[in-house]
Amino acid sequence: MADKIQLEVVTPEKMVISEMVDIVVATGVEGEFGVLPGHIPFLTPLKVGELRYRIANKHDYLTVMGGFTEVSHNKVTVLAEAAEQARDIDIERAKKAKERAERRLAEAQAKKEGIDYVRAEAALKRAILRITIIEKRI
Repeated sequence: MADKIQLEVVTPEKMVISEMVDIVVATGVEGEFGVLPGHIPFLTPLKVGELRYRIANKHDYLTVMGGFTEVSHNKVTVLAEAAEQARDIDIERAKKAKERAERRLAEAQAKKEGIDYVRAEAALKRAILRITIIEKRI
C-alpha cells in the first residue's frame, strides 16, 4: 500500500488541482466520505460542499459544486461542475453574493415563486460554502 494518493479535481474549464496527498475528504450525496491510500474503488455523486485534503501537516480546502468522484488505483478523480481552491476565493465577493442571495430568497418567498426561490437558495448555499471554506483556511 502506498503512503500517498493522487488527487485530481477537474472542471469543464480547467484542472483545479493535481497533487499527491495523504487523505481526501469530500461531501457525497450519501454524506461525507474519506479516502486514504489503498482505498477500494468506488464511484459516487457529489453534493455542493467542501473537499479537504492533507499533505503532511498542511490541510487545504476546495469548494465543489456537484459532480462525481471516482476512486481507483490509488487515485481520487473529482469531475466537478465547478470547483475552486480556498486561496482563490474572494471573501468580499462571496459576502456580497450571500447578501444578494438572501435578498432574492426573501423576495421569491414573498412572491411565492418556486423557481426563483430554489435558485436563490442554491446561490445562498454556494456563497455560504465559499465563506466557510475561507474561514477554515485562515
